[in-house]
Parts: sequence; C-alpha cells; structure tokens
Amino acid sequence: MDVAIEEVSELARKVTVTLPAEDVQKELDKKYTELRKEVNLKGFRRGKAPISMLKKSFKDKVEPEVAEKMVQDTYFDAIEEKKVDVIVHPEIQETIFSDDGSFRYVAMVEVKPEFDLQNYKGLEIEKPNCDVTEAEVDEKLESLRRSKAVLRTAENDHEIVMDDIVTIDFQGFHNETALKEVRNENFSVDMGTGYLGKDFEERLLGVKKGESILYETDFPADFQNPVMAGKTIEFKVDVKDIKERIKPELDDEFAKDIDQKYASLTELRTAITAELKQEKEAAFVGDLNDRIMHKLLELNHEFPLPQRTVAYEIQEKIKQTEENLKKAGQTLESAGINKEQLVEHHRESAEKRVRGDFILKKVAELEKITLDDKDIEQGYNRIAEQYNMSVKEVKSYFKRREELMPFMAELLNEKVLNFLRKAADLVHAEETEEASKSETPQDA
Repeated sequence: MDVAIEEVSELARKVTVTLPAEDVQKELDKKYTELRKEVNLKGFRRGKAPISMLKKSFKDKVEPEVAEKMVQDTYFDAIEEKKVDVIVHPEIQETIFSDDGSFRYVAMVEVKPEFDLQNYKGLEIEKPNCDVTEAEVDEKLESLRRSKAVLRTAENDHEIVMDDIVTIDFQGFHNETALKEVRNENFSVDMGTGYLGKDFEERLLGVKKGESILYETDFPADFQNPVMAGKTIEFKVDVKDIKERIKPELDDEFAKDIDQKYASLTELRTAITAELKQEKEAAFVGDLNDRIMHKLLELNHEFPLPQRTVAYEIQEKIKQTEENLKKAGQTLESAGINKEQLVEHHRESAEKRVRGDFILKKVAELEKITLDDKDIEQGYNRIAEQYNMSVKEVKSYFKRREELMPFMAELLNEKVLNFLRKAADLVHAEETEEASKSETPQDA
C-alpha cells in the first residue's frame, strides 16, 4: 500500500492511497466467486459459470462494492501509517481501478488545529447553588394543587385568569397571509403553562367567553415551533369556553391527600425540600460542566476550525428541524423556512461545540488523560441501563469502528470534564460579587 499526503489548506489534507494489483485481484476474485454461487447465467449451471463471463455481466456491480470494502479495510491503516491526526469521516472523492490492476482512491480529510491552551486549571467558577428556597417549595406545592384541582364551567361574565382552562379557535397570519400550520379549532389553553408562549397567554387575561382579540407577537428565533420561529405573527383568537380550576386548600388534609405518609403540611414541605435539593444536586454536574466550558471558550477562541466539521454539526441541527417538521406533515419549504438562513442561524452554536471539543481534546493530550477498560465498560453499562438493553447488545452495536470512535470520544470528554471540575476553583456567588466590588475603583 502506497500512501501520499498533500496539504490543501491549513487544516485540509488530500490522502491518496494506492493498493497493489495482487491485493486488488484477490478481493475481486473473492467477490466474483461469491457471486458465482448466487446468479444464473444462460448455458451454465449455478456455480459453474466462468469468472470471465461474470466479469462481462457484473463488472459495474462488483467493482463499486469491492472499492467500498477496500476503502473501509485500508483507510484507517493509511492515516495511522502517516500519523495524520484526522477528524470526522473522510470525503472519498475518487475510486479508480487502473489498467495495471492497482486500485487508487482519494480521501479529503481535516486535521486537528494546533493551538496553545490558556489557563485551563484552577478556573474560578461560580458554584451552582443547590440550596432550596421557600419560594421553590411554594411553587411545587402550587403545582400539586393544580394537579388535584377540579374543573368548573365559568359564568359568562368570568374574566380569564391564570390557572383557567380556555377553549379557543385561533388563526395565525404572517404578512397578512393565513398560515394553515398556525390555526386550530376547539384548542385547549391551560393558562400558566406557556405552551403557546407567555405573551399569548397574557393577551387572554381579562377576556370573557364569546369575545375575540386580534394582536401581533414576535417569536424568538429559537422558538420551539419552527413555523413561527423568528417571525411576527398576527393572531385572531375567539374564546369559546372557560373552565375554572378550583384548587384545594393548602392544609394538613391536602398533605394527606397527596400521600397518607404525610401527617401534616409541614411534613410535606420537608419532603418537597429534600426532593428539590436532590434534583439540584443531580443537575449540579451538568451545570458546572456548562460553566467550565463557557469559561474555556472565553479564554481559547482564536484558532481556526475545520469547516467540514462545523458543516456537519450544522447539518445535524437542520436534520432535527426537518424531522420535527415531518412529524407535523411539513417541510422546510412549506413551513416558510429558508435553509440558507437556518444554516447561518446554527453556525455560531456549531462553532462553539466544535471549538469546545478541540479544547477538551487538548486538555486530554496535555494531562495524558486516556480511557481504560473500566471507563469503557462503565460507558456500556450506562447505555444498557438507559435504553433497557443488555451490555452484550450495546457492545454489538459499537462493534464497528465508525460507531465506536464517537462513543469513545464522548467518554473521553466526560473524563476530561471530571478532571477540570476537580481542578476548578469553585466560589459561591457571594464571593464573586465581593471580588467584583473590590476591583471597582472608588469615586474620588
């Protein structure tokens, strides 16, 4: 095998791999021998047709299959031989069976950017607060009261308030055109949930049964419904029915109704406090990771990024949007979403993800952080538990190198973040505020 590397740009490389004729012929003969057992040629019994006849009839089928197999079998060995530190999958641009019997393919790849990592140990990070406030307990109790409420049809003069359930017809308009995707009849709005946006609900406050409202609202670019995201939508809303939510009194009897193990409201509040604290502590690691990555990106943002990798991240986000629209029977075009604008919308976040990944890999390199068998086994066990699979099934899925490499990269990033958390200087919000005040020059 002959491997040649050409530098196309700062991060792009052209890898040309040539396989000798004897290796190529072995693969072709093997494929034609397999094919001979499967096909019938006129005048020959199954399995008895000469290879020369098969080549005439099936060359266009066999050569692409053999080419794909030889690329898969040799690509990783080729880049390891030349010590090319590539990222993501290659773009195979050429596959050629030459007249001399050899086979050549060209792979366009991108390599990791080289940069000096700044201040990654001892980062001063504000420690997420895991304390539970009385207001948070009250909010949870209100949620429980809502769940135990009974519904009563409101009087005709009743004005809509939060916690009501309102039945409406609505039609959305964009640039004076009715949007068929933004309309509904007998639609139920649970006031206070924010399903249609906080602004939408606030417009309904004070409206009575039988009344209509007409108003415009601006939806943020990241709004959950892509049809409305980033647009100004005019709504016409007809209120058809209102039901009041009659919530139980907040007392000892209410606590017992939640669970007989609670003898009083005080006991219920104590249990809720413990539950909320446990939830906050469970979210602590993810929150801390986000803060560490934010700080690292602030300190290390000036190095080139491989554009194919960024493009792949953007495409994954667009794919998610397309899948969500498909569930609603829509496409980007029918939803009025411009794909080029969507690409630019996702570019910044994609670049942050790619940049962050390189920073973590750099930390791993400098600190010699690697995965051992225990790390990988724990990763398998976690996935098995998460998806209710056996560990054997999980390992079977990750048997191919293409699936295993991203999985191991994710595990390594987790191990690096664990190192960074331990190395960080965690400070409470109060300490951060005091430090900020001490650095502020006093008025003369």
